[in-house]
Amino acid sequence: MIIGAGGVGAVVAHKCASVPEVFSEIVLASRTKSKCDKIAAEIGSKNIITEQVDADNVAETVALIRKHNPDLLINVALPYQDLPLMDACLETRTNYMDTANYEPKDVAKFEYKWQWAYQDRFKEAGIMALLGCGFDPGQTGIYTAYAAKHHFDEIHYLDIVDCNAGDHGKAFATNFNPEINIREITQRGKYWENGAWVEIDPMSIHKSVEYPSIGERESYLLYHEELESLTKNYPTIKRARFWMTFGQKYITVLNVLQEVGMTSIKPIKYQGIDIVPLQFLKAVLPEPSSLGGGYKGQTSIGCQIRGIKDGKERTYYIWNNCDHAECYKEIGAQAVSYTTGVPAMLGAKMILTGKWNGKGVFNVEDFDPDPFMAEIGKYGLPWHEEIDKPLPIEK
Repeated sequence: MIIGAGGVGAVVAHKCASVPEVFSEIVLASRTKSKCDKIAAEIGSKNIITEQVDADNVAETVALIRKHNPDLLINVALPYQDLPLMDACLETRTNYMDTANYEPKDVAKFEYKWQWAYQDRFKEAGIMALLGCGFDPGQTGIYTAYAAKHHFDEIHYLDIVDCNAGDHGKAFATNFNPEINIREITQRGKYWENGAWVEIDPMSIHKSVEYPSIGERESYLLYHEELESLTKNYPTIKRARFWMTFGQKYITVLNVLQEVGMTSIKPIKYQGIDIVPLQFLKAVLPEPSSLGGGYKGQTSIGCQIRGIKDGKERTYYIWNNCDHAECYKEIGAQAVSYTTGVPAMLGAKMILTGKWNGKGVFNVEDFDPDPFMAEIGKYGLPWHEEIDKPLPIEK
């Protein structure tokens, strides 16, 4: 059962439908059923059932789960809905998976504590929850686990680098849900260093970084949720940072929107009605799933790691480049949705085929990365690696 019919939900549905030997029946549900119907029609598979559900309503989700009895619920709705969907899975004893961690609607803050708190209940129910199985978080955690297993005795420095060098031709647009995207980059940044979090003003640390097949792009230090789980699971890490590229025009427009209050998440009165400025802004910006046509260029996302192997210092860079136009040609998606949706499908396949299993709440790096890494390339996200070469982030 896939809940969510935005850009990522469409990719997950397409990719699951392409593996009918594992995903023999797919239920695609969303608040707006017509979105699900459109995706199902584009895929053209007889194995897809569409439904309407309010993911905030636990009882409604429970009823839908009981109607179809899925082996796994894939949550690609909004991060606000993680906990209600986990509650519904607990009540019905259904395995759960998502691509982004929970954040409350009224605070621009995301962390795993709310979902990790479900550990004992999921374990007692005999089911599993897999958190953050998109690309970042998700594949970046799997890349790190793969590096730790095969290339390092100790990881000391981790830099996750995320570049979108694509051009969608729009004056201003976000590549995934505008509300989530803008909340993410306007909150205070932070990174892990010497056993503690270091907080910084939003977008205040940046540098030019060279990306494979793309070249140099200005990259900004942000906080991202996988830093929390990776520093917990790899305690030898001395410093962990996350970098994302933004063009100057994007930064300029975002600054103006902030200054005039359009990125605020506090409700205001307008003609007697409470509205949240950021939610209104989301309504007037282009829908991310509409950006695929004419989108040119590539994304490049990876992990640059330094540590110790056999008593000697080692560097390791592992990454994927994904082409917007190729994604659109394949399934009508842009690369940001594609790079999130493909790992979600493969993570679900790992669960349903028993290659990843357990009872409780897990992050992707808790499992063996090898079966995932062996298959991800054939589903559209091939990976590349460089060993013992200078790391671009350190140049």
